[in-house]
Amino acid sequence: MSEEHKSSRPKLSIFRNWFSLAGLVVVGGSFFAFLFLFTMDLFRPTGNPYMGILAYLVAPTFTVIGVFLILLGLVLEQRQLAKHKPGWAIPRLMVDLSHPRDRRNLAFFIGASGFFLLITAVGSYQSYHFTESTTFCGQSCHTVMQPEFTTYLHSPHARVACSECHIGPGASWYVKSKISGTYQVYATIFHKFPRPIQTPIKNLRPAQETCEQCHWPKKFVGNLDRTYSHFLSDKTNTPYSVRLLLKVGGGDPTHGPVGGIHWHMNIANKVEYIAADERRQVIPWVRMTKSNGEQVVYSTGSFKYDPKKHAIRTMDCMDCHNRPTHHFQSPNEAIDQALAVARLDPSMPFIKKEAVDVLTKPYVSETDARQTIAATLKSRYPGQQGLDAAVDEIQRIYVQNFFPEMKSSWKVYPNNIGHKDWLGCFRCHDGEHQTADSKRMIKASDCNTCHIILAQGNGKELENLSAQGHPFHHPGGEIGDMKCNDCHTGANQ
Repeated sequence: MSEEHKSSRPKLSIFRNWFSLAGLVVVGGSFFAFLFLFTMDLFRPTGNPYMGILAYLVAPTFTVIGVFLILLGLVLEQRQLAKHKPGWAIPRLMVDLSHPRDRRNLAFFIGASGFFLLITAVGSYQSYHFTESTTFCGQSCHTVMQPEFTTYLHSPHARVACSECHIGPGASWYVKSKISGTYQVYATIFHKFPRPIQTPIKNLRPAQETCEQCHWPKKFVGNLDRTYSHFLSDKTNTPYSVRLLLKVGGGDPTHGPVGGIHWHMNIANKVEYIAADERRQVIPWVRMTKSNGEQVVYSTGSFKYDPKKHAIRTMDCMDCHNRPTHHFQSPNEAIDQALAVARLDPSMPFIKKEAVDVLTKPYVSETDARQTIAATLKSRYPGQQGLDAAVDEIQRIYVQNFFPEMKSSWKVYPNNIGHKDWLGCFRCHDGEHQTADSKRMIKASDCNTCHIILAQGNGKELENLSAQGHPFHHPGGEIGDMKCNDCHTGANQ
């Protein structure tokens, strides 16, 4: 082939076919979306793990699609150029404004490209705000997050965005959230997520950097007056309430006396511990560092190991308030509450016992649970007035606290506030922790250590208030030195 023919042979160009031009628009739009999402996420106060999905997964996907269109256009153009024969003139440009058809095509292309870029801008902005919503966090992965989202909606933090607690401010946790969010997508798509979701969450951000952004730990709280309403599992569903003065106390001497339950806050003192299990329910070793630097170590007789070879955790809010938002009510707790506010009729014989029994049965699905609850109660209370309302209430309790698909319920999530259904305070204050010179840690079974029983019982008994406190009378007989959770499991009185 002569040099003249070589020089006259057309060259490939992305500007000579519609596919490649469309690909350029898609690439430009995806790059714009990435910059927009990245900038918005970078300069906001707290991070969002799902924003990383949009910026680093969705936007690049459209970039790949755009590159594919560019290459497709070049391939198609190559096929046209392959038909070129020596001596032919170079084909005209793709658009010749002197031709009406080309002008129409160009106008359509510009209009479509502008519309695409507009949709990209609006979509990126709306996507940004949607990923900020609790609806996105809780319902995008419906099966996985349904238990957490449902309990969140009925929690004290129902108006706090998920990212405020799970991520918080700062660049390092911003990056960690991106990595975590990407893995969550993979785990959801390929069903690699655990059932139930495991807690406590490993490497959870310290409470000082999240909870304490709203809850000021130095503020002295004092004492709180609380009444806990219970009902016995007898024929008349006998009410039995306990009115307590909780010694919440405080940990900062500038706001009041240091003492009470909130003495554990890491303000004047530092508390560290070693957990022998993943759920942090077995704590055989505790170290307290006082404000003057003095250290006191308590351990159980079974702990014979070198603490340096174990992970030592510094105690924070989450060690007691471990279910501040995602609290699964136990059957006993939920039915007590329903009876106390008359959502269940206490006049129905044995309704406390029957309701708890039907809630604790195993079910394969929510539908199975609803049907069985209704059938069981209708067989136990044929023609009973208020039966339909009772069925609806017990079904509601089940739906809000039991999730068979994720195997989630109160059984798998210990609640460390108090000590009735779980060890809670007794994890350390069990009377078995002592120093090397046999000095024992305060034992929580001494009821007046953390609270004063102002009144207990029902009716006129609750009017018999005592500032010094009543000795606790267990309905059904005394229990000696037994721990509450030795008998109370959340599924019985």
